[in-house]
Amino acid sequence: MTTKILALTDALGNLLRFVLMPGQRHDTIGVAPLIEDLEFGALIADKAFDSNAIIADLDERGAKVVISQHPRRTNPLTIDEEMYKWRHLIENFFCKLKEFKRIALRADKTDQSFEAMIYISAAVIHSR
Repeated sequence: MTTKILALTDALGNLLRFVLMPGQRHDTIGVAPLIEDLEFGALIADKAFDSNAIIADLDERGAKVVISQHPRRTNPLTIDEEMYKWRHLIENFFCKLKEFKRIALRADKTDQSFEAMIYISAAVIHSR
């Protein structure tokens, strides 16, 4: 059994929201519920989130698109390279989250207990 954790952090790398998805699903499926009812100035993401639907949604919201462009995109968008460097904050969050063995090994049997462990781990990370 594989599970993907799709997470949204603030500008300091603190967890705001997350969505659990089956491991075989594409990451773009979980973005809509993740950013629903939130106001933000920019979304920083990697190539996995380079989707016309996500970019259109961000344009409607007036949010800045800072998503690394996939090489096969015919008309690549220009992104703020300096702002894109901040993506390491989400990578750092996942590294800290994987320090918790139960999360790294997906030891919890149910999604509900796995979500609870992520919340507890995020609280511990935030309190450090």
